[in-house]
Amino acid sequence: MTGELNKEILGVVLNTLPVEITFVDKDDTVRYFNKNGDRIFPRSSAVLGRRVQDCHPKKSLHKVNQILDDFKNNRRDSAEFWIDLDNRKIYIRYFAVRDRNGNYLGCLEVTQDITKIQTIKGEKRLL
Repeated sequence: MTGELNKEILGVVLNTLPVEITFVDKDDTVRYFNKNGDRIFPRSSAVLGRRVQDCHPKKSLHKVNQILDDFKNNRRDSAEFWIDLDNRKIYIRYFAVRDRNGNYLGCLEVTQDITKIQTIKGEKRLL
């Protein structure tokens, strides 16, 4: 750690990030998601405590399971996808969360609408 944040401030910080974050523990159970404004993939508190496999469409279940299996068996540390959704480009990244000793603690899903980011050209150094 580099510094300290209490639980309240950490929660506000995570909700301020311009990304959606979902944490799934080592047993594939959804434990946390931030409340980032207008979510791309809406979540209700009903998903907390559910297996992540029950939160995805059946057609993508094999991908979800493969990523989690790869994370658990140290075959990869991240996976990324991008999709077109309602005229937006959605960037979805998964990260293995490990402790200091490399033990798998879970998976962090980070989703972001990158439509506007893709239009950036040149530089902007001043407000």
